[in-house]
Amino acid sequence: MNACKFKPEGWRIGTPENKAALQNITTLMEACNDGRILEGRALICDSSHNLVVDLGCMKGVIPREEGALGIREGSVRDIAIISRVNRPVCFLVTGFQRDAFGKPVATLSRRAAQERCMREYLTMLTPGDIIDARITHMESFGAFADIGCGVVALLPIDAISVSRINHPEERFSVGMDIRAIIKSTADGRITLSHKELLGTWEENAAQFAVGETVAGIVRSVESYGIFVELSPNLAGLAEVKPGVSPGQQASVYIKSILPARMKIKLIIIDTFDYQYTPTLPEYFWSGDRMEEFIYSPSCSEKQVITRFGDDDIL
Repeated sequence: MNACKFKPEGWRIGTPENKAALQNITTLMEACNDGRILEGRALICDSSHNLVVDLGCMKGVIPREEGALGIREGSVRDIAIISRVNRPVCFLVTGFQRDAFGKPVATLSRRAAQERCMREYLTMLTPGDIIDARITHMESFGAFADIGCGVVALLPIDAISVSRINHPEERFSVGMDIRAIIKSTADGRITLSHKELLGTWEENAAQFAVGETVAGIVRSVESYGIFVELSPNLAGLAEVKPGVSPGQQASVYIKSILPARMKIKLIIIDTFDYQYTPTLPEYFWSGDRMEEFIYSPSCSEKQVITRFGDDDIL
């Protein structure tokens, strides 16, 4: 599986290999003959939804039907093309022609690059494989991520972190590069997960100690207590305090850490409103594959396990 050939759009555009291929018509023709996937920045989407691409040495054109997988069949809307303006696009060079002024113009196909990515990379992925991804857009139910050559997969909101959030924008920003794990490939659709890469309960709890006062985010306010996130995969329960609202920043005193019960007891010192920008995730797993993820401590009364390929999902 040649993952290095099929990174999300934008990863290739500044590489020496890509720049060398865009030097002149000769190097572009060599890339065409070799079938190399290249990247350039889309300048314009014309009234017919053809993309004009800056190749440096000349302009290239991606005809509408070559703009994305599914456009030709009608299963993908034209917004998939329009939204690429001023962004990098991947493509194969399929030929050359001359414009009305006699200048050479390259004919390009993004669809062909995506088809190759699907055939040689994405169809080879199985649950548990860990890949690079880039956040493209977000909805209340999850984040969408480019997993290769502009092919997008869904990362459901409940798979982003163990600590619950109301919207993916609380974790990610558009354009953010992340790692993701293949959760499912059912019916030819790839679904992603993320929380298994953010560490176990013990790994996260090891960052804190009883008696410390630390920063957190209020995630929910219940009649029996207030849940405060200490890290994306770890939350504690604080005693009820009036005037506290979800989304507020909090200073909390760590009263106790109970691995056997998978609980952290907190006391809220102060809360305040603050708008923050999501930062890059901190990953505890550096490998390229995970067979299972055991979130709970071995001494815990409750075992929480993800086995990839099974129906046991955390």
